[in-house]
Amino acid sequence: MTENELQPGVWQEQRKILVILAHPDDPEFFCGATLARWAQAGHEITYLLLTCGDKGRNDHNQHIPGTELCALRHKEQRAAAAVIGAREVHFLDYPDGYLIPDLALRRDITRAIRRFKPDILVSCDPQTLFATYGINHPDHRAAGQAVLDAVFPAAGNELYFPELLEEGLPPHMPAEVWASLTNQANVHMDVSDLWELKIRAVLEHKSQVGDPEKLKERLRSRHTEDSTPEAPRYEERFRRVVYK
Repeated sequence: MTENELQPGVWQEQRKILVILAHPDDPEFFCGATLARWAQAGHEITYLLLTCGDKGRNDHNQHIPGTELCALRHKEQRAAAAVIGAREVHFLDYPDGYLIPDLALRRDITRAIRRFKPDILVSCDPQTLFATYGINHPDHRAAGQAVLDAVFPAAGNELYFPELLEEGLPPHMPAEVWASLTNQANVHMDVSDLWELKIRAVLEHKSQVGDPEKLKERLRSRHTEDSTPEAPRYEERFRRVVYK
């Protein structure tokens, strides 16, 4: 069987996987179990968070100033990434809540793609206006749009952002893009065996968790319709685009 005939998300050789999302905790909430599966399979996972989540306020953390919250969320994200098995975590520290998919952000993401040279790029679907929790955060949509615009046509074309060539960053095109938080999924990853690990990783974002038991209950309720109480089944869904 050739690699092209393997099921999506299964690769015979080690892959470099770059996860670009808006906030700390997005990787774990959106696709943590899938990332954990890939880490356990020996693939190299790097996180790039576009903001530090400095406006991630809720009822139980109102006393924390934004600058302290930013530093705290850096720390929490690294702890969660360690649970998942990611090797590196990087931040661009754009202001939380103000992401715009403009040329500056597109250039920064193109720079990251050329720097890390991922085989697989993971982000989120910019077309998702409504999610299971209500209205999708505008930063999620902006992040997904900027990432897709950076992938094509900028990342693999030397005529885009020629200043990156001067930085020693030649064009690079990932082989696949996986968009999480999508209503247009063409890949359904069965991650039942890793759902509890995903929950453990999410719980590392302590500043964002008011009641851990209620959060566990909510995440465990997201099983598929064909589940049974004895054998709950969980999926993470993606829109996968293959370039190579």
